[in-house]
Order: sequence, then C-alpha cells, then structure tokens
Amino acid sequence: MTRLRGRETSPRFNPMIRPILALLASTLLLTARAADPAAPADAQLNPQGRAILAWFQQLQASPQLRLVSGQFAGWSGTASIGELGKIHQASGRWPVMIGLDYCGWREGDKPDMALIDVRQPNELARAYWQAGGLVNLSWHAPNPSGASLKTNNLKLADVLKPGPLHDAWLKSLDTVAAGLQELQTAGVVVIWRPLHEMNGGWFWWGAQEPADFIALWRHMFDYFTHKKGLHNLIWAWGPNHGQKHADLYYPGDAYADLIGLDAYTEHINPDKIVGFDRLAKIKKPVGLTEFGPHGASNPPGNFDFRRLLDGVEKNFPQLRHFLCWNEKWNPAENHFAKEFYNDPRVITRDQVPAGLSGR
Repeated sequence: MTRLRGRETSPRFNPMIRPILALLASTLLLTARAADPAAPADAQLNPQGRAILAWFQQLQASPQLRLVSGQFAGWSGTASIGELGKIHQASGRWPVMIGLDYCGWREGDKPDMALIDVRQPNELARAYWQAGGLVNLSWHAPNPSGASLKTNNLKLADVLKPGPLHDAWLKSLDTVAAGLQELQTAGVVVIWRPLHEMNGGWFWWGAQEPADFIALWRHMFDYFTHKKGLHNLIWAWGPNHGQKHADLYYPGDAYADLIGLDAYTEHINPDKIVGFDRLAKIKKPVGLTEFGPHGASNPPGNFDFRRLLDGVEKNFPQLRHFLCWNEKWNPAENHFAKEFYNDPRVITRDQVPAGLSGR
C-alpha cells in the first residue's frame, strides 16, 4: 500500500502535472523551431516541400552565385504560359518558377476591385509542375471592407477583431485555402507569397503598424497550417525596396521560409535597391521576389538584362532567386534575354534537381 500511495502522488502519475509537462515540451519545441532559421516555418511541411526548401538553402549557403529563375505568367483569368514561352523562344530555356496570382478581375468592375479566382492559376500550376517546374503563387487579396484593392481605408487590427471585416477576411481565406488544397491533393508544392509590398502604401494591407501586419500574416499562417491542414506551402515574404526598415514587417523565422525585395529599377545598386542590407541579415534564402526595369525602361523594352546579373554579382551576391514580372518587364520583351537565360549564374528548369517537382 505504501508503494502504491507513493506512485499515486509522484509527478509521473499526477494528472495535474501531465498537461503542464506537455505544454512545456510543446513550448520548448516551438522555441527550438523558432530559433533555427533553417527549419521550415510549417513543422509539418511535406517531404517534397522540405526538399525544395533545402535546395534553396543549399544554394544560399554556397559561395557560388546561382539564381533560381522565375517569370510571372499573369493574373487569374488572363495568365498565359505564353509569357514563359517567350523566354523559351528567345533563349531555348524555361524559367524554374512560374509566377501566378489568385487575384482576378471582372469586366466592367471599378478599377482595382479584386476577386478571387483559383481555377486558371491551378490549371497552369499543375501543368508547369508536371513539366518539371516550381510554382510561385502570390495573392492580391480583396479588401475586406468591399473597397478597392488599393484603398487603404481600414486598420489591420480591426480585420482580426470579430465583426464584418473579420468575417469577410475569413471568407477570402476559405476560398483561397480551397484552391491551395486542390494543389496539395495534386501533389503540388507552392511557394506562397501573400501580402507583399506591405511597407508601401498602395494596397489596403500596406504602410500600417508593423505589429498589426505581423499579426495578420501570422493569423493567415495559423489558419492555413493548423485549421486547414495545408502542408504544401513554402512561405515567402517580400516587402518593397526603397524603405530602409522593411525588416520591421518581418513576421519571424517561424513564419517565413524565403524572403526578398520587390524591386522595379534599372539600377542594380544599393542606392536604388534600398533595404537589402537589413534583409540579408535574416538567415533565409533571399532574392528579388519581383523584378522589372523601372517603367519597363525608358523607352520600354530597352533594358539590358545582363546588367541585372552583373549588378547582383557586384552589389548583392547573397541573392539566390528572382521573379520577373510579365509583359513589358519580361526579359524577352527587353534586350539580351538569350544571353541572360544561358548565363551559368541563372538556373533554368532543366537544371532543377530530380525529384523536386512533378516530373
């Protein structure tokens, strides 16, 4: 009886202690994950996603300049593989990443009234994945207030409070999550790049208190990862260049996998691409999450894309990935696309390691 009483009152068998120990173990696990920038943001990221992320990390760790190439194909409803086909026609190469967006537009809508359309982006994503490429998916999210995408008329903190704004936000998240779930079911890993250029004032989520933006990002992350069970997402965070303290909006190592700057400029130097030095201190694979010559060069179509590579090598040797915007920003619409895409510093689709995509 004495031994039995001793067991009953020991911490090992005390039912009040067990939940505390479980919470402590969980806290230690989260702390360890957050402290390790190489760990996936999603602790349950699927094996193929982990392999893709590890590839980016290996490239980042190497002293050799190799850039994972990407090309935006267009908005939902109007996106076309032809944007990438232009590059193939000019250079004989395909970009590694196809860039897509879940934002679409209805004919006759007021300017910048975004809607969500997952159908066409998912079709293109599956096709490019099966061809051996990777999928980079952004989202110009509709304004929860019902105003235009570019109307900065609300506080992000209010979006996370119970009420109409929060309800509209959740409805948008549910629609997007359903599209991402389709891709997960199809085996497609997505480099997911939402809420970009948050340090600029031209989108409803932009130029607000950094803490409020971080809370919104983390809410989306938790909603998709834990509530919706999406474990095919590599989370990419991309502020705009030009602001010195873009890193204030960084959601944390436990909430991002890839980072970069959106930069529209012809001048590939620190005077024009401001803010990179602080991002480079974050230990994540860093790149140009969007790139295009400013105003598509002046006049359009005259940018020498070899300057991008030379400028990166001289001034931003830590860069490891880029995504060019479409139409007049496409390398094939400018000069020396063939030389650019055949430069050994640029990684093309045929050079993606076996097993990383659906091929």
